[in-house]
Amino acid sequence: MTGFLWRWLFAFGLLAATYNPTEFNYARWVMDHGGANLSIAVLVGLLLSVGYIIYLRATLRSIGPFGMLLVLALVGAILWVLYDLGIVSLANPGFNTWLGLLALSVVLGIGLSWSHVRRYLSGQADMDDVDE
Repeated sequence: MTGFLWRWLFAFGLLAATYNPTEFNYARWVMDHGGANLSIAVLVGLLLSVGYIIYLRATLRSIGPFGMLLVLALVGAILWVLYDLGIVSLANPGFNTWLGLLALSVVLGIGLSWSHVRRYLSGQADMDDVDE
């Protein structure tokens, strides 16, 4: 469980560092100061891209596009229930953005952790395809 938590937190951090409703994110920083700091903007953009490539490739390989949609639908249904029960209000656009980041980070966290979950449940390890 600790491994999943770390993978999910890193996915959330990656998404929030790229964009969030506050002024402290990569997209806003590049719009405001990227021209004056082009080399730093490119470096940070490449580092974020590497993080996305790692997460997206692992997620697509482990649960696939259908699994990603299924996890996102499950998170959406949970949010819908919370809304119907009056626990979550969707009146604040900033809060809605954070909910979207949370939902996407759950998809990426599950995608990166799915091989570990499958191995735990089935006792079988996954192997990467080797072309030889």
